[in-house]
Amino acid sequence: MIRDTRAARATGASGGGARPTRGAIALTTALLIVFLLYSLAPTWFLLVSSTKNQTDLYSTFGLWFSGNHLGDNFQEIWNYHDGVFARWIGNSVLYSTVGAAGSTLISLAAGYGIAKFAFQGRGALFAVIVGASLLPSTLLAFPLYLVFSEIGLTNTIWAVLIPYFINPFGVYLGKVYADSSVPTELMEAARIDGAGELRIFCVVALRLMQTGGVTIFMLDFINIWNNFFLPLFMLNGERTFPVTLGLFSWVQQAQNSRDMNTLVLTGSLLSIIPLAVFMFALQKYWRSGILMGSLK
Repeated sequence: MIRDTRAARATGASGGGARPTRGAIALTTALLIVFLLYSLAPTWFLLVSSTKNQTDLYSTFGLWFSGNHLGDNFQEIWNYHDGVFARWIGNSVLYSTVGAAGSTLISLAAGYGIAKFAFQGRGALFAVIVGASLLPSTLLAFPLYLVFSEIGLTNTIWAVLIPYFINPFGVYLGKVYADSSVPTELMEAARIDGAGELRIFCVVALRLMQTGGVTIFMLDFINIWNNFFLPLFMLNGERTFPVTLGLFSWVQQAQNSRDMNTLVLTGSLLSIIPLAVFMFALQKYWRSGILMGSLK
């Protein structure tokens, strides 16, 4: 018995469990490489295709370069239809920035209230919020259109922004960050000093939840930038389109008139550049924010 115990201790101290075999390591590495290639393939295809003219796009291998017409494609896309593509990019920046900022503030405030204040029905309210976050946004696009058409707000900026302000998943994240970042003792100390609840939230809680706020803002920004169905239902004027809906309108035109695949592919490449810059600029915040949320 004593010998078996010593052997078990020695095994646990030396290895802590069975080590992976070379075959398992090779298989895992191969799978990771496949997933990496699968993730990068669309971006690579966009990059390669954006350097080709209309003829080379169909006559050459799709995953490798053939000539360099990137500058010509950029010039054509910026000049096409009086520079409407630049307008679409500006609309996407506007919708994403304002929508994400409003959603972040509302999410942090609602999450803070649920986390730090006891009131009747708090558990049921939080359960409804969690359930609402599981609903696909595409299911809500048509009902929202019916509501906004009744009040006469379709084809306006508010028809797009107001639905973006309400984000159940953002409220859930706000509660998680409020629980982990805002000590109740600090709130009590602020109340003793005479600070009101609004001042405590604006001066104390928002600063402590800064990392969580940046994470929510980043997720909302990306979601709004890539959203397609809500603008499709709400907007019918080309000048109000975001870039996703604008590129879709070009695809529709290509089916009826000229071949616009080069413009669509180049525009798709340009549309992901702001997101890449945005992600790299905020990587310090979203890494720590996601880590905090996972630990909670």
